[in-house]
Amino acid sequence: MAEVTKQQHLPIKGGTLISDVNSLFSILNTRNTVAFAYGIMFAFIALTVFMTFNPSSSYTSPYFASIVTTSNSTTSTSGSSNSLFSFFFPNGTSSSPPQQDRTVFSPPPQTEPSRSANTTAAPAASATVNKRPTILNPNQTSNVQPIPLVTPKNTTTSHEPTTRLKNQTDNTHNSNKATVFTANQTGTTAPKTPVAAGNGSADPAPNSSSANKSVAEKGVEKNLTAPLLKKQSNETNSGLPAEQGKQGSDDLVKSLMNCDMLHGEWVKDDSYPLYKPGSCPLIDEQFNCILNGRPDKDYQKFKWKPKDCTLPRLDGSHMLELLRGKRLVFVGDSLNRNMWESLVCILRNSVKDKSKVFEANGRTHFRGEASYSFIFKDYNCTVEFFVSPFLVREWEMPEKDGSKRETLRLDLVGRSSDLYKDADIVIFNTGHWWTHEKTSKGKDYYQEGSHVYGELNVLEAFRKALTTWARWVDAKVDPKKSIVFFRGYSASHFSGGQWNSGGQCDSETVPIFNEKYLRPYPPKMLVLEKVLRNMKSHVTYLNITRMTDFRKDGHPSIYRKQKLSKEERTSPESFQDCSHWCLPGVPDAWNEVLYAELLVKLYQNKQQQLQQQKKRA
Repeated sequence: MAEVTKQQHLPIKGGTLISDVNSLFSILNTRNTVAFAYGIMFAFIALTVFMTFNPSSSYTSPYFASIVTTSNSTTSTSGSSNSLFSFFFPNGTSSSPPQQDRTVFSPPPQTEPSRSANTTAAPAASATVNKRPTILNPNQTSNVQPIPLVTPKNTTTSHEPTTRLKNQTDNTHNSNKATVFTANQTGTTAPKTPVAAGNGSADPAPNSSSANKSVAEKGVEKNLTAPLLKKQSNETNSGLPAEQGKQGSDDLVKSLMNCDMLHGEWVKDDSYPLYKPGSCPLIDEQFNCILNGRPDKDYQKFKWKPKDCTLPRLDGSHMLELLRGKRLVFVGDSLNRNMWESLVCILRNSVKDKSKVFEANGRTHFRGEASYSFIFKDYNCTVEFFVSPFLVREWEMPEKDGSKRETLRLDLVGRSSDLYKDADIVIFNTGHWWTHEKTSKGKDYYQEGSHVYGELNVLEAFRKALTTWARWVDAKVDPKKSIVFFRGYSASHFSGGQWNSGGQCDSETVPIFNEKYLRPYPPKMLVLEKVLRNMKSHVTYLNITRMTDFRKDGHPSIYRKQKLSKEERTSPESFQDCSHWCLPGVPDAWNEVLYAELLVKLYQNKQQQLQQQKKRA
């Protein structure tokens, strides 16, 4: 040991080979040198790991990349590792197939870029999906690869959750999780409807049943709901606030289905009438009370309010849409002419170009002819009136001396019946002419076949006539095509006499408000109701008798014409009309009831069609 120690202080160049080797190993065996070697090794390993998980072409040398990058080529037969890193970390990334929790997808095919309000995104290259949620900015369009609710076979899905913000449009389709939408967000997810949160809305793609819905069914649905959401105005309003939506309109129609629309009261409403007085040149002089000098106008400011439901205000534009391509026909006496003119004026008022509403034969006066037809050109529909005061045929019976006697054939319907049997909507009425002298007395007037009754009670004659009419409807009118109504008896208000004996009503300026002053229900209408119950076809009875009995203020009275005869000028109060109605006025309410009934019937038809579709499915 002494010799060794001694030789350590000698110059190396001057020592022997053995002494030089021993001197070198003595240096390596020092404690500081060993610690330094271990430090170099651990630094190299740490740098290798860091460069493996954070590769960058800007600071990684080709040599180092060859060490840490997994080779895509086939490994050698010796089975040696492709990299130094794989030797130290055998579970790291290698040439083996990727694990299931790391999905790699290629860029989508080149398509037209999505247009978004605030964000423009370029297509990305192939990348590994990050499991972190993607946060989209407001108004940003998400182009996330679709994830089906039920993953089809051979389909690769992405499991990336997406958080969406306010006003964001989502274009994803087929999600395997319920998508939660936030306020004001629109979804177009298909084929399942996502769960909507807040004020979000989801518009799933139509299923097969809705896609196959006929155009007619869609039109019906649209026509039922669209106008029921408008705000109140003098021309169009249904009485429903817009925010109630389609459900609100459906609820309204359902309420009408369970409501007696003709049991109610008249209430003052300054938004009426439905059209401005004097604006409709089609009103006959007989009904044009304002033109004829009637000074008061409050009778125009009442609307009919049922007890148990809300009657929608007649929307002329919507009713014309309901009538598009159809025929609506009134058949009956001058009171149905009153109702017909009312409806023509209401509908005409909603048309912008009035020149496209005209009578088929250019007529401007509507008394004396057998029929009239108003054409609404833009809607390809007609609103018509056929004169038939008894609904059965007026006849002339030849006498032995060659003269002819007027009779009423109780066994034959009116001559014009073939002209309206195929109409889409028909409104019948009769009643007022059955109070005239010949019909009320019933002597040598009623005829069946070749037999003329010497005397027949008017109620029995009325029953026979209505039975003939009912049999014709059952036999000739197709219930699948046509909707049939029968409007009931309209009350008259003659005081001090009848229509031909000095009856008056010119002093009446307000309705009756107390029901105890209403008159008993007419026996003829009881006969009508019994006939209707025995029919095979369904006929809707518009029982306006009670609602008109309140309105003793609504008749033309002395304001039935402008030019009076000498006798009429001498005693105008003796020539009053207390049967018909001023226009605008009471018949407008009849048409509102008609409009409501049409909404109900179209809704019922729609429900029947949907049920039939479900059965076929």
